[in-house]
Amino acid sequence: MTERTPLLHYRLSTSVNETEQRSSPVGVAVERIPAASRRKASKSRPQKLSTFFGVVIPTLLSMFSVVVFLRIGFVVGQCGLYQTFAMLFVAYFIISMTVLSVCAISTNGALDAGGAYYMISRALGPEFGGSLGIMFFFANVCGSALYVLGLVEAVLSTFGVQEDVSGLSSTQHVLPVGYWWSLLYGTVILLVCLLVCLVGAHIYARATFLIFLIVMLVLATVFISFFAVRPHVVQLPVSNYSRVHSANFTGFKLDTLLGNLNADYTVDYTTGTMMTFATVFAVMFNGCTGIMAGSNMSGDLKSPSYSIPRGTITAVIFTFITYTLLSVLVACSCERLLLQKDYSFLQDINLWHPFVIIGVYSSTLSAAMSNLIGASRILYALARDELFGRVLSPAKKTSRSGNPWASVLISWFLVQLVLFSGKLNTIASIVTIFFLLVYAAVDLACLALEWASAPNFRPTFRYFTWHTCVLGILGCGVMMFLINAIYASASIAFMLLLLLVIHYLSPTSSWGYISQALIFHQVRKYLLMLDVRKDHVKFWRPQVLLMVANPRGSVGLITFINDMKKSGLYVLGHITLGDLESLPSDPLQSRYDSWLSLVDQLNIKAFVNLTLADSVRHGVQHLLFISGLGGMRPNTLVLGFYDDCTPQDQLQDAPAFSGAAVDGLGPSQDSEELLGLQFPGLRTGDRDLGPQEYVSIVVDAVKMLKNVALARYFGHFDRADVLNQPRGSLYVDVWPLNLLRPDSSSYVDTCSLFLLQLACVLNMARAWKRARLRLFLCVEEGRSPQGPEEKLGQLLRELRMSADVFMVPWDHVVALHWQRQGVPGPAAEDEEDYANSFPSNATRLSDDYIRAVNQLVLQRPDPPPAVRFLYLPRPPADTHRYPTYLHQLDLLTRDLGPTLLIHGITPVITTDL
Repeated sequence: MTERTPLLHYRLSTSVNETEQRSSPVGVAVERIPAASRRKASKSRPQKLSTFFGVVIPTLLSMFSVVVFLRIGFVVGQCGLYQTFAMLFVAYFIISMTVLSVCAISTNGALDAGGAYYMISRALGPEFGGSLGIMFFFANVCGSALYVLGLVEAVLSTFGVQEDVSGLSSTQHVLPVGYWWSLLYGTVILLVCLLVCLVGAHIYARATFLIFLIVMLVLATVFISFFAVRPHVVQLPVSNYSRVHSANFTGFKLDTLLGNLNADYTVDYTTGTMMTFATVFAVMFNGCTGIMAGSNMSGDLKSPSYSIPRGTITAVIFTFITYTLLSVLVACSCERLLLQKDYSFLQDINLWHPFVIIGVYSSTLSAAMSNLIGASRILYALARDELFGRVLSPAKKTSRSGNPWASVLISWFLVQLVLFSGKLNTIASIVTIFFLLVYAAVDLACLALEWASAPNFRPTFRYFTWHTCVLGILGCGVMMFLINAIYASASIAFMLLLLLVIHYLSPTSSWGYISQALIFHQVRKYLLMLDVRKDHVKFWRPQVLLMVANPRGSVGLITFINDMKKSGLYVLGHITLGDLESLPSDPLQSRYDSWLSLVDQLNIKAFVNLTLADSVRHGVQHLLFISGLGGMRPNTLVLGFYDDCTPQDQLQDAPAFSGAAVDGLGPSQDSEELLGLQFPGLRTGDRDLGPQEYVSIVVDAVKMLKNVALARYFGHFDRADVLNQPRGSLYVDVWPLNLLRPDSSSYVDTCSLFLLQLACVLNMARAWKRARLRLFLCVEEGRSPQGPEEKLGQLLRELRMSADVFMVPWDHVVALHWQRQGVPGPAAEDEEDYANSFPSNATRLSDDYIRAVNQLVLQRPDPPPAVRFLYLPRPPADTHRYPTYLHQLDLLTRDLGPTLLIHGITPVITTDL
């Protein structure tokens, strides 16, 4: 019967004879794949592991290792049954908190190769992930070497020296002993592990399953032996720290249990050191640090999100029950002396003594293989993420079945190097601390995801809270310092060093940064708490919106305003002329990255706001209305001056961009090409607004109660050159008088005080602290200069400002104005109210007068200042006078160098505490 299906099968073989054409129900020629080709394709695909083979068995064997056979009696003999239960509860409580975090992260999306490294890097970012991944890799490498050497010592203790009938050590050797022989045995064992791991995860799973069956069989014999073996005397091993030669296996007796309930810390007969709760706890906890063995196989599992939680929890529960039952059976049947003086007593009381030896060999070999294959998977994940550039690129090579054979070989080579050290007792503590540090990082990753409240953090495993994460972090931290405070501190320092290296050297990742989610969460919370109704003049700071037409000609102004913001809000605004209705899409979305790259390259602390409008005036209105959020909104608008100066391409010459590459672009492109991709070239003689619209923007800002600053001659301003001037030659000049009001001498109005405040804010910036403020007061004959000078000096002292005050006679300048007016002096009117507005006789101010004022400012004094602050009068109410107003400002500031014309409308200074 012919199979009818609409699905199309693509050719997997080039041989025409292997396919036959037939007609499909839809009239399309379909190729039927032969059975041989399907089998070949299935063989080329990697074989994935189930929950039991991929997670449960590796985790069980890693947690058992040799502790279950050689250290459970040691713990009960030193601590007693009560403290043993307490240790087991605390240890399993710590690892259970981490297991909950592992389960939560692993069920929150697709999990790839790398296990704990993959979880940490995708949650906390490449810096934490890369640094802890390297440490986890080395921990697995050293752990594999530890277990190999432990297996060698176990073999040599059994077959290296045979005892004669008298019990004394003789020279009969079944296996040769010595450093090089031990190295040879370790190399052979490691080669066995290598061969298993090179074949692939499927063969590894089969090998570990075989070892699992052996270990379970040995455990079964151990449990049966407590009931089946009769009480007898056990000969204790010869030791320099013990003079007792025998102890009793009593079987189940109440007296034996009562004698083993409380702690009795003695000298360890193998090392001669006095045992304490902390040292015994550290030894016992080593048997609980294998919980990541299954997670390390995440890339080889059929369904990591399903297998890791179920498999890990199953293994943890099973080992906890096993350790608890063994502790009870040991405490009920073995004398305290036997537990303290013979760590291999389970062999002596077993039905068949070699069973326990086989169990030790099997569990140790399995732990060595588990660490080796875990290290290779972590290295493969690190290489694939390219956090260290091309250094790890060889480790990315895989076989057709997906086995990272290159990573396996590199890991094997490093383990072999560690084997040359022989004894690794000192490294054992460091390995455990590295594991604990990784566990704490997994808890931290889960905690950060939970606290960030990201909508996409929806793990299907819900049996965790941020409290469990915190408890896991604290537990791992306490255990690290309990095992060895010096090694723990050194490990944390090493992690921070790796973190900094990766932060500055690794490329930007596309994984997402949890720090951004946490920052957003906190910023939103604090912005809601920032109440604009509680604003006070004491805590005023400039929050600036700087309008930038093209950053190529505005680098000097952008960097200068960055110095003047005093930790306030700083927004770069840009307007693109157009109508969204006539455009297929928003043209601004593709430009944000270029502007943000500009902010990064110039090393300024600014936001970027772009808008689309039909005119520049409407665009500025949009930005003034929408820029900022909550209590953080611009209070000052800064515009470039409207003049005919030829723009200079400062971006091309800026040190930050000279030869620099833009993010996402190759380094082979020259800087000019990169800049051209970011921002268009400067245009000359072509403007998007006229003088009438320019002044209207200033008027709009004043109506919206925004302070206004017009910046002129910053096109040639080089911040580095200005700030590198010799000490004592850097000045900032402030002219707090309205120079377009020769009939006014007020310098304490709102606008004048705003000038003083901005100049003081600039002087408070770290880069401008060497600058000296110079204040200039214009005085006429007949008025005593001491009065205004003393009054201004008193005001500066009250305002805590330091500046040099200069009296500038300007009778010859004022005379030019009154000659034009034909009247002897200023009319009697309220100067305080009138000084802040454009004078009603502005049209009668002669160009000669304004040029004279310009020369007065230009020639006073030497050396010339780095920047000048001048008083900007309010624009006239009559819109027909806007061109005249702009013309007078042009004459006033011509050739003055970098100048800010400032108009302040909000009180910013107070003398109150």
